[in-house]
Amino acid sequence: MAEILQRAGAWTFDGETVRIVPGTERQVHQLRKALGEVAVPLGAVAGIAYEPGGRKGGRLRLRLRDGADPLSQVASGRLPDAADPYQLAVEKDRTGVAEYFVEEVRNALLLAEVPDTPCDRYLLPGPPVPLTATGTDGTAAFDGEHVQLEWNWMAEQSKSSAGPRRLTLQELEGVEWIPALGWENGSLRFRPKGTYPALKPQHDPNCLLLWGVRQTRETGGAVLLASAVVARLPHPLAGHAAEGATGAGTGAGAGTGGGAAAPELSAPTPFPADADHDGLLRRLRELGELHSAGVLTDDEFALAKKAILDRF
Repeated sequence: MAEILQRAGAWTFDGETVRIVPGTERQVHQLRKALGEVAVPLGAVAGIAYEPGGRKGGRLRLRLRDGADPLSQVASGRLPDAADPYQLAVEKDRTGVAEYFVEEVRNALLLAEVPDTPCDRYLLPGPPVPLTATGTDGTAAFDGEHVQLEWNWMAEQSKSSAGPRRLTLQELEGVEWIPALGWENGSLRFRPKGTYPALKPQHDPNCLLLWGVRQTRETGGAVLLASAVVARLPHPLAGHAAEGATGAGTGAGAGTGGGAAAPELSAPTPFPADADHDGLLRRLRELGELHSAGVLTDDEFALAKKAILDRF
């Protein structure tokens, strides 16, 4: 058993699982506290390193295999160090313990012959639900089956006139999280299946705007909610043969779990073959509301409407 205890949290390794428990002190980032304890199976680990930091100690970094963890997939390396659950600040007098921890995990990876290749399924379950994220113009909630979007007085007319949004997992193709940086806004966008116009976050009824000056709070809520949804959607590499994989159950390419931009009208994405008429009628109604609100031009509305009518 290898173990390291620090103010920011505790890491233990029993030969099969790296168990990460966040600290409870005030300076520990809220995202880590909200995520809680994380059990990382050895098969999800791509590598580990200890980085000396001089007089202030160093840092342990756990690197996961691409596609193994929905949170890492959604965040795509954009979490600040303080919020990243797979980093641990190490005090100077615990350098030896950190180096021993690294050696134990590396030896176990070699003995288990864990490949450093992408996964075609999630090896971590993602954050527990229910979850709620607060944004500039509303809130998003996820109960494990449905995403609920509700707007406040700061929402643009295109959102407030459309009213609350309720999306099932079966209706979703992916989720995109863009963090707020400084004064620059971020967004939490849910991408339904089918063809939708590319709208700015403040006008998209499937998108929660994240206000830059509230970055700390929204980083903890929005990215966790996004990863909880992604964990319950089909893995982007599921069913695909691995390119250059060294063993079964691996795939090539990390996948972005909803990180792709919304489709352009000039290259519409086909509707799924099993799309029902109720869903198509609902999309027609949403497009009509966006057109009435002035968000869509006549040409954009006509093109999107034709794509839906072709499916009847």
